[in-house]
Amino acid sequence: MVSPAQFKSLFLQDTPFLDVRAEIECEKGSFPHATNIPLLTTDERHQVGSCYKKHGQEAAIELGHQLVGGKTREERIEQWSNLAKSTPSLHLFCWRGGLRSRLTQEALADVGLNIPLIEGGYKALRNFLLEQLKQLSETGRFIIIGGKTGSAKTPLVNNLSSGVDLEHFANHRGSTFGRRVCGPPSQVNFENALIIDLIKKHESHPDKPIFLEDESRRVGSCAIPQDFFQTMKNAPIAIVEVPIEQRIEHILKEYVQQSVEEYLVHFGESGFNEYQTDILASLGRIKKKLGGERHQQLDKALSEAIDQQRKNGNTDAYRPVIQRLLIEYYDPMYNYQMSKLGERIIFTGSDDEVLDWASRQ
Repeated sequence: MVSPAQFKSLFLQDTPFLDVRAEIECEKGSFPHATNIPLLTTDERHQVGSCYKKHGQEAAIELGHQLVGGKTREERIEQWSNLAKSTPSLHLFCWRGGLRSRLTQEALADVGLNIPLIEGGYKALRNFLLEQLKQLSETGRFIIIGGKTGSAKTPLVNNLSSGVDLEHFANHRGSTFGRRVCGPPSQVNFENALIIDLIKKHESHPDKPIFLEDESRRVGSCAIPQDFFQTMKNAPIAIVEVPIEQRIEHILKEYVQQSVEEYLVHFGESGFNEYQTDILASLGRIKKKLGGERHQQLDKALSEAIDQQRKNGNTDAYRPVIQRLLIEYYDPMYNYQMSKLGERIIFTGSDDEVLDWASRQ
């Protein structure tokens, strides 16, 4: 039995887990190195739960043995065994470290495989991470990297040994146009992955601040936990200042060239159509702030730029669209936010200067 005192080392070492909860439980949240092979599938779990409510625990357990018996039991043991044999240091959990995980552990022991069981199950591991986030929010040292849209703040954060990339864990680029093809993780999976990385960076660089990109609370559809977000909002900030030409080129590369490539890989021949649908929908979400006439102009120009790229791969027509969005939409919002930062700003410089300064903190 693995006690809570060992949980931090499990996460620091990227320990693999066998998650035997039902699929529907796993979809709500699990851990980055967990593999879900249920003891009871979602439908089977529902049947057992209904039986428990009507006839009690003993009848529910009996039904569970009936549902997962014979050939079904053999197939599941084989799946667990194959994972255990191919995955050194595998650990096992269910929801609370109860009957499901004990039955799985016993079944694996019967075929000569001894897999450690997590005391308290998934719930205990999750509560451990939430407590770690609370402690870091209260005692950790953080510095925020800010700057106008297109200043390549995310690559800068990733170039710092104690940088934590919020957008990576949210699978979103953090702006109106930041949607990625594969979609977001669940809120719980976002939080779990983020907290694990925060723990790792704090443990490996205890004397350095953790660097995070300046974000709104929502990164795509994922929300930064409220207490931690408040910590970010109180942290000192370093501002990256980049010429607009460089910002345009960065956005062109990341939001157009790389993004279109993702869509083509994912959707094949229909990739351009899917990209156009999503990017114009994103533009539509800020129509009210742009105003009807300006939105119509940008919609037309963006559609023409996509058509040109589709025909001959040329992306030049995007540049004036990007420039207008920066100057007329993003920069005014940024300037307003800057006016409220006050004494939080502790350094301002080019991307190289900020990287050099941050590396010495």
